[in-house]
Amino acid sequence: EEIANSALGAAEMGAAIVHLHVREPGSGKPSMEIAYYREVVARIRDRNKDVILNITTGPGGRFVPSDEDPKIFGPGTTLLAPEKRVEHIALLKPEICTLDCGTLNFGDGNSIVVQTPAQLREQARLIKSYGVKPEMEIFDSGNLWFAKQLCAEGLIDGPPLFQLCLGIPWGAPYDTETMAYQKAQLPEGAIWAAFGIGRNEFPAVAQAVLLGGHVRVGLEDNLWLERGVHASNGTLVEKAVKIIQLLGTNVATPDEGREILKLKPRGK
Repeated sequence: EEIANSALGAAEMGAAIVHLHVREPGSGKPSMEIAYYREVVARIRDRNKDVILNITTGPGGRFVPSDEDPKIFGPGTTLLAPEKRVEHIALLKPEICTLDCGTLNFGDGNSIVVQTPAQLREQARLIKSYGVKPEMEIFDSGNLWFAKQLCAEGLIDGPPLFQLCLGIPWGAPYDTETMAYQKAQLPEGAIWAAFGIGRNEFPAVAQAVLLGGHVRVGLEDNLWLERGVHASNGTLVEKAVKIIQLLGTNVATPDEGREILKLKPRGK
């Protein structure tokens, strides 16, 4: 209920797309429980039929080596086969789902996020078969190279959708040069958005708009509206909308977003 209400609040403030994760009640740990996704989607659709839903496939890729033997997984490992990573997508068929495009030392510590080329090709094939558009998550330059390869192999329907994820240790840093470089490497006709985490969230909004891209904000990336002021997804969207408008452009409605992304009409 809290996740659905937060997504609805973001939509009310102007978000054309809401990106959904679910968590275990009590612990708050990331979950892949299909019943949770089904309930969140139902709660959103009960009150908002228009907003575009983008559901994560991120959980299920974490490997934590055992302290005793690094060849063996330890507590916290969540590795799943490609078909299990997208099982909820097959059932719920949102208009968009994420596809993380490479392996990464995702932050400090003793874990990595694992997506091999073979696994990613299979996930892309399955997502395409469901009629869902993958949002290819780009955490580093090698991810972008491989995402373009998926397009070249016909595993991604056009126009391809890229999300440039900047500032996550230890992937691509957030700075003006990195976003501009990655944007320049995109294939012709690509649709793209970008974000920066933490205090770089709103500078990244402005930078993406100036480079001709779309934007993402949210509590997944940043917890603060400004110094000392806790954010909600709704207030982050509200602030991003103001920045976009001050730069002389407008925020798309959900239907305009569907046209930009060439999404299939809902329910078809």
